Amino acid sequence: MTDWTDEERFAEHGRQLAAAIDAVIEPWVTRCVTETCAAAGIPVDDRVRDAASDAARRCRREVAAEMAALVAADVDAQTVTPLQVLRTSVRFPTEALVDLGVEPPRRDDFDRRAFPEDIYGLGPAGFSDVDPSLRDPGLAWGAAKAHVHRRRHLER
Repeated sequence: MTDWTDEERFAEHGRQLAAAIDAVIEPWVTRCVTETCAAAGIPVDDRVRDAASDAARRCRREVAAEMAALVAADVDAQTVTPLQVLRTSVRFPTEALVDLGVEPPRRDDFDRRAFPEDIYGLGPAGFSDVDPSLRDPGLAWGAAKAHVHRRRHLER
């Protein structure tokens, strides 16, 4: 990446982050479903595992498409972040948990207001909440985006 433009570097960081997310999204969704069931006292049986696997596969397909579109877009055209994509993807494990009859836990007022659709509190606060391997590519993408944006808009 030494002879690349800032925009090319930013695009490459985006592709690396998208690939890293793709590698861990299914296990994360599966954990969301199975661990929430276990915490609610629901045995993690074949029915739960099948629901978790189905949710994970559907989530991976959608997140991969969203991430591909996001990282292909120019920095000024990006209206969401990869972390926002992950936060909205909790609808997949949430649907599975609702279908399995899992009672949502109590959430504080802030969580209910800030994340009304995340009734199980599954949304990640940061990339590492999905998987520790996302921390570095997430930070690199964010720094590259900030650099390109600053150069374009503040250093004129």
